[in-house]
Amino acid sequence: MDLELNGKTALITGGSRGIGKAVARELGREGVDVAIASRGMEALEETAKELAAETGRRFIPISVDTSNEESIKAMVKIAADELGRIDILVNSAARVGGSGPAPKLAEITEEYFFEDMNTKVLGYIRCAQAVAPYMQQQGWGRIINLSGLAARQSGNAVGSIRNVSVAALTKNMADELGPLGINVTVVHPGLTRTERTEGVIAEAAQRQGITEAEAEERMAQGVSTRRIIDAREIAYVIAFLASPKSIAINGDAIAVAGGSGRAIHY
Repeated sequence: MDLELNGKTALITGGSRGIGKAVARELGREGVDVAIASRGMEALEETAKELAAETGRRFIPISVDTSNEESIKAMVKIAADELGRIDILVNSAARVGGSGPAPKLAEITEEYFFEDMNTKVLGYIRCAQAVAPYMQQQGWGRIINLSGLAARQSGNAVGSIRNVSVAALTKNMADELGPLGINVTVVHPGLTRTERTEGVIAEAAQRQGITEAEAEERMAQGVSTRRIIDAREIAYVIAFLASPKSIAINGDAIAVAGGSGRAIHY
């Protein structure tokens, strides 16, 4: 299926690694020129060089702090100037998680809570505010917000609040921007194989006194497909949502985790 993405442009925050990098790669393969943004310029430049060589498309590295409004405005201006316009925004910048247990009620501090919300929820708002005028002017756009399955599960209070907030933000943005030709969706990844996964599995195996294969199998027990979903498989879904073909989906949340065991969402 032709996704009709060839010649379009995208801005991806959190684009130097993980799911963001996988999305950048897949969009590049579909003929999209991409600006990738995160805090560390060295990693961005390496990723941009790698993906440009792999796909033959332009990749523009831009350093940004999504907790800072001025930094975001500067990022969007650079992306628009370099690419000519911005058709697609993928909000993927967030605090790195999954490396340890979530804080319990007595362990949650205001600093921890507000840093998480400022980077992800407010960061997504700031990015959308800066990009939406470009999309409105051209009468077309796609915004995809990465959230997470903590929106549908207990066990991580701050993560649940943060991700539910992203889902609520998405629906409100979709209703406001939809009539202007801009579709907004949210995807909920779960346990995802990225560059960090091998280390996480090794740490879990050592902690539990089992093999790495056994640790991975245990980690995937809550997934209906009984395996860890790869970042590139999430990127396939996001590439579709970024395309004109996704017109029928707006404001909705899509889980991209291989199926959550026993849960029913309707």
